[in-house]
Amino acid sequence: MLKKGTKAHSIFLVKCPKCQDEYLFEERTFSFRKSFQMRKACPQCQQDFEPEPGFYYGAMFISYIFMGWFCIGFVALLHWVLDFSLEFSFIALILVVAFFFVYIFRLARSIWLSLNVKYDPSKSRK
Repeated sequence: MLKKGTKAHSIFLVKCPKCQDEYLFEERTFSFRKSFQMRKACPQCQQDFEPEPGFYYGAMFISYIFMGWFCIGFVALLHWVLDFSLEFSFIALILVVAFFFVYIFRLARSIWLSLNVKYDPSKSRK
């Protein structure tokens, strides 16, 4: 599923969608030093990661939709299926979302960029 050359590889590993060799962000996913610092371009294939101003507005909508459904499903699972209190369910949700916030931000940007850039095997390191 995460084989090189697939969209899933570049999306879930948060790599350049054109060459799939380099990461989109300067630091690893769970590093909180430069959480939101995205590279300007790929060091391997020179793919521009900021093609135009406002390019990542679409990523904001992807993140919003994903997080909305995730939050509803998470609280419903804890409250109705596992029979936890509503207060505990929301506290657990806040803790989970706080921990994965940076990854969700990066994942949404990776999805948006991968939808707009096609993989090119000639640009990749084999």
